[in-house]
Amino acid sequence: MDFSAYQTFAKQQLGIVFDDIELLVLAFTHRSYVNEHKKTAPIHNERLEFLGDAVLELIVTEYLYTNFEEPEGILTNWRSSLVRTESISAAGARLGFEPLLRLSRGEKRGTDRARAQILANTFEAVVGAIYLDKGYEAAKRFITESILSTFEQILATGSWMDPKSHLQEIAQSREGHTPVYKVLEEEGPDHDKTFTVGVFINNQLRGTGVGPSKQLGQQKAAEAALAQYKK
Repeated sequence: MDFSAYQTFAKQQLGIVFDDIELLVLAFTHRSYVNEHKKTAPIHNERLEFLGDAVLELIVTEYLYTNFEEPEGILTNWRSSLVRTESISAAGARLGFEPLLRLSRGEKRGTDRARAQILANTFEAVVGAIYLDKGYEAAKRFITESILSTFEQILATGSWMDPKSHLQEIAQSREGHTPVYKVLEEEGPDHDKTFTVGVFINNQLRGTGVGPSKQLGQQKAAEAALAQYKK
C-alpha cells in the first residue's frame, strides 16, 4: 500500500524519517477501521497507545522532577494537566492528525467529544511508534515540542488546577462565598442523559455547563464561571 502521505507528514510535521513507516500508519489505525478492513488492516493502534501512554507519562514526569522542587501533590496535578485528554488531543489537532485518522464510516460522523478522545489515543500511539522506531530521545524531543512547550501557558492560566477547586479558591478569596452547583435541566433517556448544571456564588448564577454526567456538567460550569472572573 502507498503510505507516502504518512512519510511526508512525519518529515514535515514531526521532523522524523521513519525506518518502518507502517508503525506510524498503525498509530493512526482505529479499532473501527479494522472492523471494516480486516484483510488490509488486521490490527489497530491500542497496543501502541498502551506503550505511548507509559512513555509520555515517564518523559513528562522526568521533566517536572528535574526542573521543579515542588511537592509531589503539585507535581502530580501538573503532570495530569499535561497528559490529560484535552491537552494531548489539542496537540494532535495542532499537528494535523485529523486527515490521517483511519476510522470507520460511523466513527467519522462521531461527536466532537468522541473525536477528541480518538485524537488523544492516537497521540499516545504516535509516541509509541516514535519510541519503537527512533528511541527514547526522539520520543522525548517530540513530547517536549508538542506538550511540554505548553506548560508555561498552563501555569500562567492556572488551568492545571481542577476547575471546581480553582473556582472555589477564587470565589472564597474574592467574595467570601463557596460555589454551589445545581442541576438546571436533564434531557434524554436514562442510558444517554445530558445534564445542564449551573454554579451559583452568593445566590447568583455565574456559569452553566452541559455534560453526559452531573460531574462533567459541574466542571464545565466551573470553567464558564472562571472565564467570567478572567474578564
